[in-house]
Amino acid sequence: MNQYLVVGIVFAVVVALLATNKKLVETLKNIYKIEELRKRVLYTIGLILIYRLGSFVVIPGINPNALGEGSAYASQLEGNGLLGLLNVFSGGAFGNASILALGVMPYITASIIIQLMGMMIPYFQKMQKEGESGRRKMNQWTRFLTIGVLILQGPAYIANLYHQVPNAFVYGNTFGFVAYATTILIAGTMFIMWLGEKITDKGIGNGISLIIMIGIVARLPHALLAEVNARFQTATGSAIMLIIELVLLFLVFMATIALVQAVRKVPVQYAKRIVGNKQYGGVRQYIPLKMNAANVMPIIFAQALMFIPALFTNAAPGFAAAFSSMTGFWYNFTLAVLVIAFTYFYTAIIINPQMMADDMKRNGGFIPGVKPGKQTVNYIDTIMTRITLPGSIFLAIVAILPALAMKFLGIQQSFAYFYGGTSLLIMVGVVLDTLKQIESYLLMRHYDGLMKTGRIQGRH
Repeated sequence: MNQYLVVGIVFAVVVALLATNKKLVETLKNIYKIEELRKRVLYTIGLILIYRLGSFVVIPGINPNALGEGSAYASQLEGNGLLGLLNVFSGGAFGNASILALGVMPYITASIIIQLMGMMIPYFQKMQKEGESGRRKMNQWTRFLTIGVLILQGPAYIANLYHQVPNAFVYGNTFGFVAYATTILIAGTMFIMWLGEKITDKGIGNGISLIIMIGIVARLPHALLAEVNARFQTATGSAIMLIIELVLLFLVFMATIALVQAVRKVPVQYAKRIVGNKQYGGVRQYIPLKMNAANVMPIIFAQALMFIPALFTNAAPGFAAAFSSMTGFWYNFTLAVLVIAFTYFYTAIIINPQMMADDMKRNGGFIPGVKPGKQTVNYIDTIMTRITLPGSIFLAIVAILPALAMKFLGIQQSFAYFYGGTSLLIMVGVVLDTLKQIESYLLMRHYDGLMKTGRIQGRH
């Protein structure tokens, strides 16, 4: 059977299932009826289309024909895990030598640095406590630091491109061209940041996250088609194996959704107090502690460290070779251990039991059966330690799933990225947050939510 016919059949089945889903059709009608939501959705789609078009605009002075399949640069993207991952995050702009090639990764790097500085430097700690004004100052610092990161990454990107495909440089690799191309790359990333802010303000929210997700999803059709071709062009390939892969991918998505939404609800009782003629407190609420509070950050940190052994290729070739293969035992074992360690580390940074206990005490709240103060801090800390353990193990499994899919199922690397790692977690997390944004508009206008059973659970 022709592989394109298989893809067409799968697509037709999915469209038919969606079309016959009465709940989905009714929800789409409700979205169209709400004028504000309709405008926000169309505005978001328009900005996303602009972003996708920009991903194919090549840096002036670069010959795009020299970057096609079969070139040394294309081979490097397929063989190098880090560069391949950057290409996935940018929606192919990295491999196209586009004006948006560096994407939003410099901004994410700057955000991580600023967040860590907020934990260690008193000046940034003070800004975090200043509310909205402090948040604006930290955003401004993040933008400045993003430009600094781009000044370093831009020339590095051009140098690597010239090393792989020197014939693609129409005007040569002169200092003037490097400065000119770096300026374009800086402008491209700042333009993406502007698009993200506009989507957050006037669209459906989560602008930067949505842009990253669109870049990842944009590679899915190409990766799926490559996987279908690989299955039908080999003697061992078959439609049955392809169906098994898709079923496993569906199960992985379901398990990841459970991980992202899993929370431990800690009951909090607030004492009654009378202000004027009104009574406040006296009700029981819950603090939702997420099992995966660190989200994708442990995997990002761990993958960054896994490229350190490559620096010792000349000094210790045996050591570097043991960690050179993404499907090797020592690579994945070390990656899993690092993910577990970074999960605890990052959770300890973003979850502060002492601050939570102080806020509860200040507002007259307490956990039933637990004394305020030190005992409350120890109670919350114990719960976080216990729920982080299964969350970190599950996150480690998600991190090595692409390697397992390549090694034991023979899945192509481009398609294996969707079986786990940062790509899967970002897609699931952003989709759930976006659906929650849309659902809030529907419920506010007294329409039903997106799900038959009510609201999307677990996202607080």
